[in-house]
Amino acid sequence: MDVLSIAGLVLGLFAVVGGAVLKGAGVYSLVSPAAFVIVVVGTVAASSLQTPLAVMRRAMKLLPWIIRPPVLGPDALIAKMVEWSNVARKQGLLGLEPLLEAESDPFLRKGLQLLVDGGEPDNIRAILEVEIQSRETADLQAAKVFEGMGIYAPTLGIIGAVLGLMAVMQNLADPSKLGAGIAAAFTATVYGIGLANLLFLPAAAKLKSLVAHQAKVREMTIEGLISIAQGENPRAIEAKLQGFLHPSA
Repeated sequence: MDVLSIAGLVLGLFAVVGGAVLKGAGVYSLVSPAAFVIVVVGTVAASSLQTPLAVMRRAMKLLPWIIRPPVLGPDALIAKMVEWSNVARKQGLLGLEPLLEAESDPFLRKGLQLLVDGGEPDNIRAILEVEIQSRETADLQAAKVFEGMGIYAPTLGIIGAVLGLMAVMQNLADPSKLGAGIAAAFTATVYGIGLANLLFLPAAAKLKSLVAHQAKVREMTIEGLISIAQGENPRAIEAKLQGFLHPSA
């Protein structure tokens, strides 16, 4: 679980609600079903119009990554590659075949199968790199769905404010309703700008960073598999793969 993401969501909500209270507007001023419909439903509608169904489905699957990012474990992966290398040196590449059923990661299982089948290192690299590129492209498109929402939400907030002011103009004969009406009109703007800058755009950036991290780990996997196929020393493989890890990781 990503504690930092949870803290960011909580602090963002506190910033808006706390700011409203401290400014004297009160929490109730932030409650507006009309603003919610215009901004939130409108943003979803605009994104749905822009996005293919398959990409939208992928985006919804990626959204939980903000709180629960995929556990890739580079250190555990390096240890696994060293273990596979030792098995291959002692029993040959066919000695890795019993490990196929125990491997839960589809990408690792595919790479291991290519090793067992005696694939040439260049062919193994080419096949797995295509899969990495395809997955990364699909995931980045999914992350951009939330980036698009971050663009649409403020504009829809302005639309909501204009519609609210139009309603106020219809009640100019009753000055007692003007103050509350104008305040309600700007609630939509708060919704739009707040959701864009405290949720949609940060979520898109977080997902992009996770997708990039996944691609890096997959690249490290390819290097490990190629090294095993070439019969390199397990210690040399470990040293090579450690180079993919940032010192602060």
